[in-house]
Amino acid sequence: MAQERFRIIFMGTPDFAVPSLNALIHGPDRVVAVVSQPDRPKGRSRRPMPPPVKILAGEHDLPVLQPEKIKTPEFAAALASYEPDLIVVAAYGRILPPPLLNLPKHGCINVHGSLLPRHRGAAPIQWALIKGDAEVGVAIMQMDEGMDTGDILLTAALHPDPDETAGSLLPKLAELGSQVLMDTIDLLGQGGLATIKQDETLATVAPMLKKEDGCIDWHRPALHIHRMIRGLDPWPTAYSYLDGRKLQLFAPTVIGEESSQEPGTILRADREGLLVATAHNCLLIREVKPEGRGRMSIASFLNGHPLTTGCRLAGLPA
Repeated sequence: MAQERFRIIFMGTPDFAVPSLNALIHGPDRVVAVVSQPDRPKGRSRRPMPPPVKILAGEHDLPVLQPEKIKTPEFAAALASYEPDLIVVAAYGRILPPPLLNLPKHGCINVHGSLLPRHRGAAPIQWALIKGDAEVGVAIMQMDEGMDTGDILLTAALHPDPDETAGSLLPKLAELGSQVLMDTIDLLGQGGLATIKQDETLATVAPMLKKEDGCIDWHRPALHIHRMIRGLDPWPTAYSYLDGRKLQLFAPTVIGEESSQEPGTILRADREGLLVATAHNCLLIREVKPEGRGRMSIASFLNGHPLTTGCRLAGLPA
């Protein structure tokens, strides 16, 4: 059987989607259009900035659509005008309505940053680290009307490093996703793939994170806090309060020591880091970001903010 080549519409927005679009652009199939979220205000200037996917599409002179609303007949007609055989979605940020799902001959497939059915939702990479998954990965899914509930086409897994953060893991999974996507499309072009139904009994959710999710509860074990800090780095970041001022926390290490001090108590503050008591074991914090300043080592922080043992990191100030 001859290899079928596809006319593809790509839908994606952030950095995670860029390797997949780049692979499609340089692959044997034809990307006929790109859909991305509208430009959003960013930085102190609040000037509208194009998302990473739009920037890459512009570099290759691809038409870009940025609708505010996708559940309209006008948008469905705009996509239909490109006569796509397949729609590829990677972190676009919206659930597609049936008229779009049913538009291409081969439907819509999604590059998802987890081993489905685990971590369905907007923040799978962060939640995989927060939950302490020993294995992470990507899944290529045939999309349906649910949130990441469609049949699985292909998956690939890797083992995160012990000190992996969401920021360091995202490009690894983005690249892995692009590779598995190309394998999937190649197999679809050869006549199709056997799909695998998701096991609903194994499903978990990975909702979008909010800034307040980063407030550390020191009455939890050190391992739990360690995972939280890594999963929330670089956004929204884990934080605590020191003398009533917000202090963002990075680069944690679990120390196998117990303390009789109240959780959150700083047991030691030196160039190695802040050693903090928790409900079980201690946690060494090696980097922080004080309010209004950049991220820095504890040694740099202590130069301008000397600490004595016995002071406490706390939750939201009263």
